[in-house]
Amino acid sequence: MAAAVTEAAEGARPEDVAGMQAALDLASKAYACGEVPVGAVVVRNGQVVGRGFNQPIGSHDASAHAEIQAIRDAGRAIGNYRLSDCTMYVTLEPCAMCAGAIMNARFTRVVYGASEPKTGAAGSVIDLFSNATLNHHTTVEAGVLAQSCSELLARFFADRRAVNQQQATPLREDALRTPAVAFEALKDFDYPRHRLDAPDLLQGLRLEYIDMGPREAAKTWLLIHPAHGWSASWRHWVEPLLASGCRVVIPDLIGFGRSDKPKKETMHTPEFQSAVLRALVSAIDAAGLRVVFCNDTMGLHLAQTAEALKPGAGAWLIAAPSDNRSREALSVDALPYVDQGHAAAMRAVRRWPKPAIDVPSRVILSSLPYQLYDLDPQADAQRRTALISALAS
Repeated sequence: MAAAVTEAAEGARPEDVAGMQAALDLASKAYACGEVPVGAVVVRNGQVVGRGFNQPIGSHDASAHAEIQAIRDAGRAIGNYRLSDCTMYVTLEPCAMCAGAIMNARFTRVVYGASEPKTGAAGSVIDLFSNATLNHHTTVEAGVLAQSCSELLARFFADRRAVNQQQATPLREDALRTPAVAFEALKDFDYPRHRLDAPDLLQGLRLEYIDMGPREAAKTWLLIHPAHGWSASWRHWVEPLLASGCRVVIPDLIGFGRSDKPKKETMHTPEFQSAVLRALVSAIDAAGLRVVFCNDTMGLHLAQTAEALKPGAGAWLIAAPSDNRSREALSVDALPYVDQGHAAAMRAVRRWPKPAIDVPSRVILSSLPYQLYDLDPQADAQRRTALISALAS
């Protein structure tokens, strides 16, 4: 008995589009964890009863594909391994392992988004679902939100190729790079990292940044770390902003965090850092850009270039006090600076003249009535709620 395979990219049933969108949301979570972005949901009587996304790397389990995770989750929810009245939605054509699990669970239908030309077991390489000798047959529908599913996968692999290529870039003799082991204890800031491609400006220096959330988001928050910290100073801001549907970009400026650190303090000038920031804004090509600078010497210098960053970009200042941070914040802010040699940029910024902020009228620059650390777990819950609400509005 052959499986009924239909292409359903356009004209798909609303419930299938909704199911695939739920699977795509889970695929984005896999992306955030550095896993191949595949997500799956199990739907029964219009309700999602099982969810899963790729986790083989993080779980050290070769079988932890999105479909397997969703099947296990649904089985626990229903109290039965037989899911004969359920539909599986998965963003990528199932492999042979997952196809077997789907049929063993007695699914009525499986709907997938993108085809998998290397391992697909629903017709691309083999077609297990149409094997007449098997005792159960599942109807297969392909192509629902296929473009969105394919684009997410393509972006993931492009990012990974870029990272692999850039990791091979040798460290300049006049710079330092904080070893990865220094960051191993930081468990709540393990997001995929990107690297700025600006060879004429950076001259072999490596600048790393985080770029999370949908590229097409109406708002993109570019968060510039304080002079006494690095991108992880914003770690408690990421999830609230992502939950509100925003894109979040957080760089480590040259000399800070995971980016390369020139040893000579004379390298770390306001003009150079401003040029780096402009190159980053150009590279991320963000819609609805909102930039938050810290109200310290470095932030005030960089804020003066706000108008040149992107037409229509909004800019804000937020207090980033260095003298009343929690012990945990102090510890995290210090992680990249394992010795005095790694802190040349911090020393240089202390000697920058404090600018009299003069922002053109076309730039909306005002002070947020909060502090950078108001989203820390130790901060007052009411202030955290108010700040999240202000940022999402």
